[in-house]
Amino acid sequence: MDSASRKALILPGAGARGAYQVGVLKAIAELLPRNASNPFDVLCGSSAGAINAAVLASRAANFRRAVVALDQVWGAFETNQVFRADNWTLFKSSLHWFAALVLGGLGNYNPRGLLDNSPLRELLERSVPFARIAQSIDRGLLDALAVTTCAYSSARSVTFVQGVPSTKPWARVKRIGRPATIGPDHLMASAAVPFVFPPVRIGGEFYGDGSIGHQTPLSPAIHLGADRLLVVGVRDEYEEAEPPADSAASAPSLAHLAGHMLDTLFMDGLYTDLERATRLNAILEHVDLAHLGPPLAHLRPLKTLIIVPKEDLREVAARHVGELPSGLRLLLRGLGALNRQGMQFVSYLLFESGFTRELIAMGHADAMSMKSQLQAFLFDRPSDDPNLPGHRPPGDTP
Repeated sequence: MDSASRKALILPGAGARGAYQVGVLKAIAELLPRNASNPFDVLCGSSAGAINAAVLASRAANFRRAVVALDQVWGAFETNQVFRADNWTLFKSSLHWFAALVLGGLGNYNPRGLLDNSPLRELLERSVPFARIAQSIDRGLLDALAVTTCAYSSARSVTFVQGVPSTKPWARVKRIGRPATIGPDHLMASAAVPFVFPPVRIGGEFYGDGSIGHQTPLSPAIHLGADRLLVVGVRDEYEEAEPPADSAASAPSLAHLAGHMLDTLFMDGLYTDLERATRLNAILEHVDLAHLGPPLAHLRPLKTLIIVPKEDLREVAARHVGELPSGLRLLLRGLGALNRQGMQFVSYLLFESGFTRELIAMGHADAMSMKSQLQAFLFDRPSDDPNLPGHRPPGDTP
């Protein structure tokens, strides 16, 4: 792709919150010419974000049509399209886990995940034309698609990359980039949240959710040559006030802990990486880049723009939790999920159309409230926006 800069779209892990990313993508599509092709040189994703990125890559000839395809799926979601939530399956899964715990393990028959997400594989195989990813690259509509996973045996973050012939692999401490032809296994692995969904075998190793141990989520895009990064996150970073020391605090439930774990997996590394990029940009402003020699000659400023929800997604989930199948609600109640703290966990599993449609509308509205920043990013216009969520006051650093 020929452009004044190399743009990357980064879609972090999200679970059901991935619907928010679709809303942002709808806004981007409206800002582009009607029949515009994919505007990003590099597409990067993990977990549900990897699935969204793969759909965009497979339909790169017409960005708006690609987003319409995403909107149609996310806007009509039912839980049973992602994992089996019928009462009998959930009952068997609960018994399986109980037996493994009580008997000290079941050997080769130990449960691999709390939920059976085989319907998701069927949905991917039916809805994502994987062969078209190579066509998009061959036609110059895209330079690379990067899907990040976690390799359990080697404890490395592995980014599988399908790209132009000049794309080079990379190796850093605990993270590597590896060429691949992206298929259902890569997306299923990237979305395999530990304990919740089973890991996926690729080659001789089992892989799980790409957010595990991925402390530098911007790095795949940077390795692939991008210098303008658009990140669509799924969590607002405003912190709640610390409760008074004499308040009647209750111990966190399993669901509260699980929700906190998912938030940490999906977003904490991103903000740390953004802070590093901000500091490096500040240093490079005072350096003559033309006189940098090895090993610093490759350094360059990065422009980043991040969009995250303005509303607490726990409150949105609370409005729609009643849409979940009754058996799943019973399981979540047992985990302590049906309160405010538990809604953090529920929001990642709430694959129901009422919730996803509200998130799509929210993502669209949040992106349109940043219309000028997005246009500056898309059309290579100057922008002084900080590397922070667009709605955050400039002095309010995370």
